[in-house]
Amino acid sequence: MTTSPTGAASNHSDNFCYRHPSRPSYVLCQRCARTICPECQTQAPVGVICPECLREQQGRVQGQQRMHAQQRRQAAGGRVGQLRQRLLGSGSPATYTLMALIAVVGILQWITRMSGSGFIDQYGSYSPQFTDLQHYYPNGQLAFEPWRMLTAAFLHSSFLHFAMNTLTLWIFGRALEPIIGPLRFAMLYLVSGLGGSLAVALLAPGSWVIGASGAVFGLFGAWFLVLRKRGQDLTSMLVLIGINVALSFINPGVSWQAHLGGLVIGFLCGWLTMLDLERGRKRPGRIKNGRRTLPVLGLWLQVLVGVCCIAVPPLVGTLL
Repeated sequence: MTTSPTGAASNHSDNFCYRHPSRPSYVLCQRCARTICPECQTQAPVGVICPECLREQQGRVQGQQRMHAQQRRQAAGGRVGQLRQRLLGSGSPATYTLMALIAVVGILQWITRMSGSGFIDQYGSYSPQFTDLQHYYPNGQLAFEPWRMLTAAFLHSSFLHFAMNTLTLWIFGRALEPIIGPLRFAMLYLVSGLGGSLAVALLAPGSWVIGASGAVFGLFGAWFLVLRKRGQDLTSMLVLIGINVALSFINPGVSWQAHLGGLVIGFLCGWLTMLDLERGRKRPGRIKNGRRTLPVLGLWLQVLVGVCCIAVPPLVGTLL
């Protein structure tokens, strides 16, 4: 006689299915050793199991899945934290910091414009006359304000301008920052913004510019290099860059010089970053705070590029 999982004796012969007493069988459940007919057999990794053992196994698996899902939610701060992680991402702190700065500056812009002062636009926008060492205020003071080359990358002329640049920063930041790291991503963005201002100083010395488009175009250049390094299709990226470049020339209110400068400097900074990543892959650095350090030569060279972007306009202005 067979026994059930609880130990109770079965009233049927060992050679008949315990669920269908009229069906003879010589196959036993791998788990409980009860006789089962072909209809009651379910293939298992080893042998076959009966319907009761199958339900018990499925219930145990579902319970483990629920437990693991609950543990993941708790690790992410509950359902709200999990939703926040999906929207904000866990590997893009620099992206969201830059977006927050742009949003705060945008609010301040709106407030000052509504009040009629335009203080933020007046002291944050960029014109090459503030870096060429050739212009003076009416009181005779030299108009040298190089910080405008960077602050202009956080200002925008309209809500649509702000929304499009912030959206592009969000899209490319979430894709690029987890690959190169927050510090290198922030450096890429800032130096690309300086590169856009440098191009304006060299190619359009009489213009005024604001907007993060130069920095955003720098992200385009860096992402192009990442795709090329990974051997992925570059068609969509080339089309995107081509459309934006064409719009820069078609729209008279857009500074194509800033876009071009940001793209070139972003490409350069992306190349320097990829050099660090490649050297880190070939020669792994030491582990610090649970993470392996990367070479910093490319990072310091990006700092040098940023310094050159600031130094070139006054140098050119002095020579010319």
